[in-house]
Amino acid sequence: MIDIIKTEREEDARISDILQGAVDPHVHSGPSIAPRAIDHLALAKVYSEAGLRAVVTKDHDYSGVMCAQMIRDHYPDLTTKVYSGIVLNNVVGGLNAYGVEHTAAMDGRIVWLPTLAAENHLEWEKSAGWSHPAATAKIRPATAVPLFEDGKMRPELLDILDVVAATGLALASGHIHVSETKQVFAEARKRGVERLIFTHPEDIVGASFDDMKEIAAMGAYAEHSLAFFAEGSKFRNRTEEELRAFIDCVGPERTILASDLGQVGTLTPLQGMRRGIATCFALGYSDADVRAMVATNPATVIGLEG
Repeated sequence: MIDIIKTEREEDARISDILQGAVDPHVHSGPSIAPRAIDHLALAKVYSEAGLRAVVTKDHDYSGVMCAQMIRDHYPDLTTKVYSGIVLNNVVGGLNAYGVEHTAAMDGRIVWLPTLAAENHLEWEKSAGWSHPAATAKIRPATAVPLFEDGKMRPELLDILDVVAATGLALASGHIHVSETKQVFAEARKRGVERLIFTHPEDIVGASFDDMKEIAAMGAYAEHSLAFFAEGSKFRNRTEEELRAFIDCVGPERTILASDLGQVGTLTPLQGMRRGIATCFALGYSDADVRAMVATNPATVIGLEG
């Protein structure tokens, strides 16, 4: 029993060490129209105590850059710096280049292509039995924000890609189909976009391992949501061995692990990060590999120096 306790303490210490300087680039903290278990400020306090360097808050319905700026300004002692971004869903006007420019001007870090309003997501909902937690009570259901018209990318999308290239924002694929991601990322590269994130290829977007390899070859990072893998998460639909397969597909050097948590009735973001790191250790990944996936790679893709 003493040896078991000692081993558990050693692993806890090892996880805590990995979290020093980590970055969680995908957290659903509040306030939000959907129920959230933790708000942006409380998250920053918890993550600061744990030693994380930065967090990027994500809301499907608004750009969180103003909240993030206020926290950075009024709580300078918090060591976890709060950033945010914009998701191109209905509430912000869909493919709204003005919103993207504004997000960049306020030190936003990521622009996500449509999530709840992606044509692919709306098709996925029909078989998944999922809907926005606030859709029936507070807001009308999402309507599609198409990226293509007559087989070509809409001019509004091309405008946004140019804004992303000019401002250095990271472009994340959101919930669009993998076939669309390939086309948009290829065009983004042509237009000078340097930071690309392939959002949770393990769920919703219809990606194969070959797709992942092709997109990683464009210079994108594959971002995996620990909410789908961590034991105790209500969203868990993948096994630990599947996590290994996803990581090994493109290697730790092209992989990001994010919590994708903050919702009610499930793990906290910090619990998700800790359990995800513990799983990586159990799968045999080195400290250097895990640190790349939870610290170096996400810091690089959101433009943190050093």
